[in-house]
Amino acid sequence: MKYYQPTGADKIIFWIIGGFVVLILILIGFVARGESQGTKGGETIQKYETSDTDKPVVQVHENSKDIGRMNVKDERTTDFTIKNTGRRPLQLFNITSSCDCTAGQVTINSVKSPEFSMHDKREWSGTVNPGETATVSVVYRPQIMPVKGDISRSVYVQTNDPKNDRLTFTIQTFVE
Repeated sequence: MKYYQPTGADKIIFWIIGGFVVLILILIGFVARGESQGTKGGETIQKYETSDTDKPVVQVHENSKDIGRMNVKDERTTDFTIKNTGRRPLQLFNITSSCDCTAGQVTINSVKSPEFSMHDKREWSGTVNPGETATVSVVYRPQIMPVKGDISRSVYVQTNDPKNDRLTFTIQTFVE
């Protein structure tokens, strides 16, 4: 019985394949690490556990408003306030809406985010320091998707508060 003896070329191929496997495993590790920390718009999203004593805490007094009757050609904006009553910075990100006729915009320290609607995938995040507030503006433009009658639309904002990781701000109206 003859045994196979690897040649120099076989050893080189083995080392090349092994090197690629190690490189791929290292890249997978970096990607997994980045996803566990989370990044939005170049900013790392800090994660907290509900058991942490030092964490951001969202306080929202009102998350739904009736904006009255309106015409299909009208545009209406209403504001909601988010306060960080915690001990760590509150991060706001992944802003979307229930319909393209509704947009959300966040203002922090007089700096406005872009407007976000249903299908926006732009990377943006904002930070609300402890004791400070942010304003979420909900803009409703019925002419984009004309419907009449009782309407309810929402804007969604993700946060790094472990107890309130997704906020919903809803408007109701009657479109004539």
